[in-house]
Amino acid sequence: MKTFLVTNGDSQPVCCVTEDRIHVKITDPADKRYEIPESVLPRPKEDVVYGPLNSDIHFNYTTSPFAFSVYRTKTHEVLFSTASHPIIFEPQYLRVKTNLPTDANLYGLGEHSDSFRLPTHNYTRTMWSRDAYGVPQGTNLYGNHPIYYEHRTTGTHGVFLANSNGMDIKIDDSEGLGTTLEYNVIGGVLDFYFLAGDENDPTEVVRQYSDIVGTPAEVPYWSFGLHQCRFGYKNYIDVAEVITNYSAAGIPLETMWTDIDYMDARRVFTLSPDYFPVNRMREIVDYLHAHDQRYIVMVDPAVAYAPNENYGAYDRGTEADIWLMAANGSSPFLGAVWPGVTVYPDWFNEKTQDYWDNEFKIFFSPETGLDIDGTWIDMNEPSSFCNYPCTDPFAQAIEQELPPPRAEAPPDPNAPILGQTLQKRVDHKGQDVLAPPYAIENAVPTGALSDKTAYTDAVHANGLIEYDTHNLYGTMMSTATRNAMLARRPGLRTLIITRSTFAGAGSHVGKWLGDNLSQWTHYKQSISGILGMAGVYHVPMVGADICGFGDNTTETLCARWAMLGAFYPFMRNHNSDTSISQEFYRWPTTALAAKNALDMRYRLLDYLYTAFHQAHTDGSPVLRPLWYEFPKDANTFAINTQFFFGPSVLVSPVLAEDATSVDVYYPSSRFYDIHTLAATPHGSGPATLVNVNFTTIPVAIRGGAVLPLRARGALTTDALRKTDFELVVAPDAQGTAAGALYVDDGVSIAQERTTEVRFAYARGRLAVEGSFAYPMGVKVARVRFAGAKSAPKSVRVNGKALAGGAAAAVAFDAEAGVVDVPLDLPFTSGFTVELD
Repeated sequence: MKTFLVTNGDSQPVCCVTEDRIHVKITDPADKRYEIPESVLPRPKEDVVYGPLNSDIHFNYTTSPFAFSVYRTKTHEVLFSTASHPIIFEPQYLRVKTNLPTDANLYGLGEHSDSFRLPTHNYTRTMWSRDAYGVPQGTNLYGNHPIYYEHRTTGTHGVFLANSNGMDIKIDDSEGLGTTLEYNVIGGVLDFYFLAGDENDPTEVVRQYSDIVGTPAEVPYWSFGLHQCRFGYKNYIDVAEVITNYSAAGIPLETMWTDIDYMDARRVFTLSPDYFPVNRMREIVDYLHAHDQRYIVMVDPAVAYAPNENYGAYDRGTEADIWLMAANGSSPFLGAVWPGVTVYPDWFNEKTQDYWDNEFKIFFSPETGLDIDGTWIDMNEPSSFCNYPCTDPFAQAIEQELPPPRAEAPPDPNAPILGQTLQKRVDHKGQDVLAPPYAIENAVPTGALSDKTAYTDAVHANGLIEYDTHNLYGTMMSTATRNAMLARRPGLRTLIITRSTFAGAGSHVGKWLGDNLSQWTHYKQSISGILGMAGVYHVPMVGADICGFGDNTTETLCARWAMLGAFYPFMRNHNSDTSISQEFYRWPTTALAAKNALDMRYRLLDYLYTAFHQAHTDGSPVLRPLWYEFPKDANTFAINTQFFFGPSVLVSPVLAEDATSVDVYYPSSRFYDIHTLAATPHGSGPATLVNVNFTTIPVAIRGGAVLPLRARGALTTDALRKTDFELVVAPDAQGTAAGALYVDDGVSIAQERTTEVRFAYARGRLAVEGSFAYPMGVKVARVRFAGAKSAPKSVRVNGKALAGGAAAAVAFDAEAGVVDVPLDLPFTSGFTVELD
């Protein structure tokens, strides 16, 4: 039996490091082990003030044989226990196993495309980043978040394993022990954080997790607008035509994107002089900016290996010596990606950030290059097309035609358009890091860890190897890219969308869910995907490729997906070069569906922006599964096709081709249709919504909310910010409601002035209070009161009864139960509205 050192992470005896968190690190004092560097995942400060007597959870262990358990201090309910399962702690294999309740409600352990509530029978979640076209279920995907929440009717808690090595996490119920959860890890240490959560509010455990990995980054207001992209815009004319067509169709387009098509021979930091000449591309970007729109392009990590070819990005990187090195330590590791044979930046090299900043400064220069507004990162697992074993990437690049030739002649160039610190090296001597003794279930052709990626024996500048750090590569590139964008535009927020993430990525970047397919199953899976990222892993700026990336969509699928996508925090239409075009204006039904959904989204944008600010402030989830709000209702625990957009807006999309009905579940609460504000007629429990046409999505407001909406949508977010507000009061069964609004300039990292408003409604009186330091420059056009049984006898604003024409303008819709009170008040201070 090994001798274990069990600490709180600072060589102190294990204890409750906060009132609601226990940190348990199991190491071998005789063997230096790899741990996630603090530079990648900064750990929270330990607080030894709290002890067993005043903490919410308690740690107990025995020394022979070594075992431990974590339980709630108040009730002694066991949350995690290894008592029946010996801990294994070998150099390349670590195992910890715990018993859980039968049919446990487990959520997290991403990234995956499986159900939001995880299966409990013979189920394995593998943590190893890979290029996962088609996002197949039951496999490892692009990113890794070894955190799970377990929900019981007695409370919700969380368990986070801070380990970036490859691992299988097995969940099973076939051993006669209820449910078991077993970690099988191929390196590092066992560095656990146990989160007490709360007995009544599941969102509390989400906030506690943010104390470890950080709260989400705030993003610019404009980033919540519609984004349009495609792999396969063949030249600058294609890009310009899409911009023009969206405008002609009257569909709001906030940001135009371009995939790797713009590059010269697929080389990063280049423009094709024939297909995307710099002068025409600058013309497009200038046009977008002049029309209050934005532009984003893709940046891949792999840099073409091009000695003596006058390729600046490669030459400058070689001169700075910042490439990830092969196992011999004397030559760069070579892969094969879009531009052919490639090298990879080493994000652990202390000179790489300066290199990356400089490439962004040169290529994205506002004066001479592409003045982008955000960045899109792909292929950062890191991905390689080289088949394993990759002994000759040059031959494979030729065989795979990398870079691929262009199939069309270039367009007329004058065609009219638009109108860190070194550390002691971890010793892997005697270990097989290419084929470790325990093989995780890596879903690649050979199963090898190095297949379709950098070899696990590739060496970083600080002595670490990819065997330990592979799962960190994408997040490190994302962070470096964000830093480079901030250096380009100091003081301004930016938008970085990445593919590969690790725990903590959301404090820097957003994410899209990868290369999905134009299928109804992927449409439905996207809901679990966004709930996982936004509701569990603290990466709330998330969305799937609307209408699907691969395969061909249909008019009705794309229409339904446009409406569902309007409730992704990150809303982007994007598809492959081998698929049919799917811009929203391509079909009449899809165009109308997109217009309707975008009008609703844009009117809700300040509500969403406020939710993001709250997430940044304290870690509150932006998207929520139903059980977050109704934790005692067991019917909600497995629901993954409905969700709350923010705390109060329930989204229930139609789920099948040609269907005009959908089965939904309404928990015990009042709900109001967001379009009519009429109370939903179904009551609580299961319901079937019928006659849902192809341009409508069922959306309801939960009773108890006051929503600050814009009075109407707009074609750009800049125009939207100049649009008046209207307030919607949706009372709960007790006749009360509350809400909040946060407004700032929408772009600055540090705000000089902000407006923060609180809404409270009770006994027929709406009180609006707060600070109004940021000038919004708009009015409150009206207040809409839902759930009214009769017209008010009188209405008072700021204590004065409305009279004459103002009183006559108050309207009551008896069928919907809505009272409309026109105000036209400057939104510069608080006010009250009372109904008698």
